[in-house]
Amino acid sequence: MKHRLLAVAVERETDIVLVRQRTRKIAEQLGFERQDQTRITTAVSEIVRNALDYGGGGRAEFWLDNGSPQCFEIVVQDNGPGIADVEAVLDGSYRSTTGMGVGVAGARRLMDNFTIQTAPGKGVAVRMVKCLPPRTKPVSKADLQRIAQALAGDERLDPNEELRLQNRDMLVQLQELQRRQGEMAQLNQELLDTNRGVVALYAELEERADHLRRADELKSRFLSNMSHEFRTPLNSILALSRLLLTRKDGELTGEQEKQVQFVRRAAENLTELVNDLLDIAKVEAGKTVVTPAEFSTADLFGALRGMLRPLLVGDNLTLTFEEAVDLPPLVTDEGKVSQILRNFISNAIKFTERGEVRIWAESDSDVVTFHVRDTGIGIAEQDQAVIWQEFGQVAHPLQTRVKGTGLGLPLSKKLAELLGGSVAVVSAPGEGSVFSLTVPRVYRAPGGDQEAEAEWRLEPGRIPVLIVEDNAADAFACERALAGSPYQAITARSTVRGKQALGNFPIAAILLDVLLVGEESWRFLIELKQNDATDDIPVIVLSTTQEERKARSLGADDYLSKPVDAPAIIRAIDRATGRHSVRRVLVVDDDEVARYLVRQLLPRSGFEVSEAATGQDALLSAAQRRPDVVLVDLNMPTMDGFQFLDLWSAAHGAAAVPAVVLTSMTLGAEQHRQLGKARTVLSKSELSAAALMAAIESAIATETV
Repeated sequence: MKHRLLAVAVERETDIVLVRQRTRKIAEQLGFERQDQTRITTAVSEIVRNALDYGGGGRAEFWLDNGSPQCFEIVVQDNGPGIADVEAVLDGSYRSTTGMGVGVAGARRLMDNFTIQTAPGKGVAVRMVKCLPPRTKPVSKADLQRIAQALAGDERLDPNEELRLQNRDMLVQLQELQRRQGEMAQLNQELLDTNRGVVALYAELEERADHLRRADELKSRFLSNMSHEFRTPLNSILALSRLLLTRKDGELTGEQEKQVQFVRRAAENLTELVNDLLDIAKVEAGKTVVTPAEFSTADLFGALRGMLRPLLVGDNLTLTFEEAVDLPPLVTDEGKVSQILRNFISNAIKFTERGEVRIWAESDSDVVTFHVRDTGIGIAEQDQAVIWQEFGQVAHPLQTRVKGTGLGLPLSKKLAELLGGSVAVVSAPGEGSVFSLTVPRVYRAPGGDQEAEAEWRLEPGRIPVLIVEDNAADAFACERALAGSPYQAITARSTVRGKQALGNFPIAAILLDVLLVGEESWRFLIELKQNDATDDIPVIVLSTTQEERKARSLGADDYLSKPVDAPAIIRAIDRATGRHSVRRVLVVDDDEVARYLVRQLLPRSGFEVSEAATGQDALLSAAQRRPDVVLVDLNMPTMDGFQFLDLWSAAHGAAAVPAVVLTSMTLGAEQHRQLGKARTVLSKSELSAAALMAAIESAIATETV
């Protein structure tokens, strides 16, 4: 609901002063602060002046809107011609010679709400709203009566007094501006100081991080170097103690034997500690190589059973491996999985005085989880995080009889993460523990280039050749060597992937690199030659090791030293498979550009191209060295293509070489009949490497049939 407080007619210059006085008075009575009074008064006087100057006069009305929140509303209506472009005036982009528009945009910024209604010939109505301060109590009817009385009693109109008040307001505003500028300068300085402090903090943090990185590198280097240095004297101690205990140099007294056994046991414990330290250092330094290979859970359990049964003492404890039924094979690092499980099982045996240690595995989708459950002392929940920390051990009376390094479980955790898996424990004091290892069934190197199955799509008519090569550059070179030949490259980065390719494609030959990341392929070569399904596939070893004799003794059909050029690879595959893949092509065309184009389009690795500019030269060249196919142009001087083909067929009869006609002519039925049904025709306008090679293979295949 709205209440009209006052209405003032605007007809002359003095009315502007009157409106200004009334605006300030009402704003003061409504509880606006001095700054807001000045803002409202300035905005209203600016709009009233526009109404007088551009609209020829009008009317100013003052309202109180009792909504929520309560607002002071001023409406100024003039009788002028209206505003043509209201939007330009409101956003401040409109400019006139008299300055109209600047004041409107300024007044709009001073109020909370500002709208203009206008139409040509109907004047302009400007509505300005300023909400009452939040802390002001609602205006009641008694307040409205008080405001009306205050306005009725204020009848004076002194322009000089109004000018003085206006100057005072301007001075107050200037002082406020200066104060805010000072606060802004102080704030900017504080921000600048803070920014400098943040920069200094970042520099210090970076320096600390660099120190930590160098300390970590030094720690890993120290552990690695010292572990190797410790191994030599430890091995000597173990060897010498073994000599003493076997009585190689005479008998020992009972006391001496006990002392030597103590020395040997201490050396064995220290060796275990050194080995664990070295393994941890290698993992942290990123020097541990994961060697994925295919193996079954049953074989893994069999090896662990034979390795760990000697640790059992007496009949109080049993070691049980559940049968691995219907579990798919794993393709990961068997040695590291075995090392993790050995740590779990040996710990279970150490800290279980009686009962059972049971090991089983289960598969879920693409992961396999191994469990080791014991009936030992158990671990409290608050101590379970400690056991995964280096040298972390839980205090227990059993520790006095069973010693450990405190590194086995932290190492197991790091190895599991290296394989892309994780470890876990569920335990309670007196109830035993269940340690679990979860690993992906197929290892995927982090950030590595994984060969997608989509890359293994055999093209129709191509002969698959398996390339087992982990070096991307060497693999690419081999692939480029086979491009344009009848052979298609099937590339595998490891022997595991190579075995998968052998199961998916009728591989005609294998290009095998000897040194692969984390493995040597000699074992793969032996497996190929010992397997009845693959022993007849020729294997060509590519290497820099200069071990040709070893390669051939293990069954390799050929040996090429890196780097190998493309023709050598093609020739080696030809020899190994008994195929003749390099096509000898004779190009007969009087156009030198056409002959050059054919030579450029046909890959050198798969085609040997010779040229003849005339039919006579072609007959002589073919008589000296028989080509596999002839590419002949029909439109040639002296002897055209038709005559050449007739002479060639007459001279060789059924043994004539297949021909591909290259022409820019449009052949009719009679011309096609002259060429014969076995002739392949290719338009020069459609000449491309793919079309040319397809036409050559089609002509040879047709002639063979």
